[in-house]
Amino acid sequence: MKKIFLLIVLAGLFVSFSGFGQSKDMPWTNAELKDPAALATQLQLPKDQRPVVIDIGPAGVIKGAIEVGPVEYDENKAQLKEVLKDVPKDKEVVIYCGCCPFSKCPNVRPAFNILVDMGFEKPRLLNLYHNLKVDWIDKGFPLAQE
Repeated sequence: MKKIFLLIVLAGLFVSFSGFGQSKDMPWTNAELKDPAALATQLQLPKDQRPVVIDIGPAGVIKGAIEVGPVEYDENKAQLKEVLKDVPKDKEVVIYCGCCPFSKCPNVRPAFNILVDMGFEKPRLLNLYHNLKVDWIDKGFPLAQE
């Protein structure tokens, strides 16, 4: 009986920490987080092989990103939907804000939920753990002005 209880507890912890479960607070899984180095590598590919990258925050500095602006505002939510309307549902779409950690960001949740609600099969959130400066700019990844 103890072994069964222990297995149940361990399985619950695994699901909690592995990203298999989604919550309202964090509607993405760990698998849906995009590593910045991986995106930087993909940006070197021919344009038709790159993911669609969308800036949903105030910064707009990643090379090739479509600037929508902070989606905490309704007009920018509408603009995000407009940008996405002609994107194939099986295309990888990477959104980023980078203003602050995810726990404080007013933009990542509504934008990610829009991707899911519109039926995108490969929604991704750029994993800017600290912010855009620390996790992208300071690492020398491609910038828009280059």
